[in-house]
Amino acid sequence: MRNLIFVEGDATDPVGDGPRIIAHVCNDLGAWGRGIVQAISRRWPSPEREFRRWHRDSADAVERDTAAFRLGAVQMVAVGPELWVANLVGQHGITTERGLRTSTGYEPDGGPPVRYDAIREGLTTLTDQARARGASVHMPRIGCGLAGGTWSEVEPLILATLCARDVPTIVYDLPS
Repeated sequence: MRNLIFVEGDATDPVGDGPRIIAHVCNDLGAWGRGIVQAISRRWPSPEREFRRWHRDSADAVERDTAAFRLGAVQMVAVGPELWVANLVGQHGITTERGLRTSTGYEPDGGPPVRYDAIREGLTTLTDQARARGASVHMPRIGCGLAGGTWSEVEPLILATLCARDVPTIVYDLPS
């Protein structure tokens, strides 16, 4: 089992050499525009474009034999020869001033959009993807920003998936 490594820096500029995957949590509405995705989009247009396409085309994903867009799913987008962005769908809806906005409307008392089971499922898939590529995984404190999760809930999920299967995993905290 590997230890989780914490560094101060920008997850979109991952440290080290070799194959690397930048992981972040997305919502199941197909919305993109706040949080780490702003930094991702400034560096590479393809993760946003592919995420939006994945969401838009999800109705016929089964027919095309591609991963269906849903909670727990992961989309790998190549942004360099040995660099990928993993769009992990781990939040149900988005938080707004009116409450939790989901595909069925607003839930004033809907709670935070984070879905820990979906993050666990996505991290399991991500573990397999990283091992197949011989890649390290780089991420902010996923699920703990706009998704409203707590690190005390997310960290054990990372330890039980990526770290337990010896995938080098680095968590980035932006400088204060």
